[in-house]
Amino acid sequence: MAIIRKMVKALAVAAILVQAGCASYSFRSNVPEELRTIAVPVFENDSGFPELDAVVTQYVLREFQREGTFKLARYENASVRLTGKLVSSRHESITYDRNYNSRASEYRYTVTVRISLWEAGSGKMLINNQPISAQTTFLTQGDMLTGLQDAYPRVAKELSRKIVDTVLAQW
Repeated sequence: MAIIRKMVKALAVAAILVQAGCASYSFRSNVPEELRTIAVPVFENDSGFPELDAVVTQYVLREFQREGTFKLARYENASVRLTGKLVSSRHESITYDRNYNSRASEYRYTVTVRISLWEAGSGKMLINNQPISAQTTFLTQGDMLTGLQDAYPRVAKELSRKIVDTVLAQW
């Protein structure tokens, strides 16, 4: 009987400690209510790869919607504005096929974007031209262009996650 009482006391103490540890945790965002509308115009594209700007912008918009802190707004109505510029897009061989004269069969694809974020009302710059990169891999099987186009959504999805995380980290 004494053992059961000790176990009950130990469980009660553990429950109190767990509850006290979670008391300050909040599911609310740190972003002020008045700054929760965002505009994201189509990113500029200096990467040399057409269509990549539209794909990345689309995934950034989707990620903001999925995350839920910000509401998308028109440029003139947004309380914060995010601009982006694709500055590089490169691929490098990582796997070679011995059966075809050591031709590359798999590539690592890296895209770098620079983002800026500012408050529309005050003009206060929150992020100034910060570089963000993401990578993925793709197989070519002899057709580099198709391999790159298949990699666009994967690298855009990774970039969008990093961009939204960077924006949210400002608060």
